[in-house]
Amino acid sequence: MAKANAKFMTPLTPSAELAKVTGTTPLPRTEVVKKVWAYIKTNNLQDSTNKRNINADAVLKPIFGGKNQVNMFEMTSLISKHLK
Repeated sequence: MAKANAKFMTPLTPSAELAKVTGTTPLPRTEVVKKVWAYIKTNNLQDSTNKRNINADAVLKPIFGGKNQVNMFEMTSLISKHLK
């Protein structure tokens, strides 16, 4: 069995904006992305015509750099900017 990438599993501290979605506890990047997806699904923010696009609400907009909509690949890199 391959060893999990340690850097990937390192708990990271979310920014104040991201903490509104994930909480303030440091989490591995994988868990942060899982929590953001749970938030997107709970609040029905996935674009109905193109499921790869995420519509930003007031909470996600600051995380998404002020954009109204991002695709799921762009979202991952934008989330990374909110982790230390």
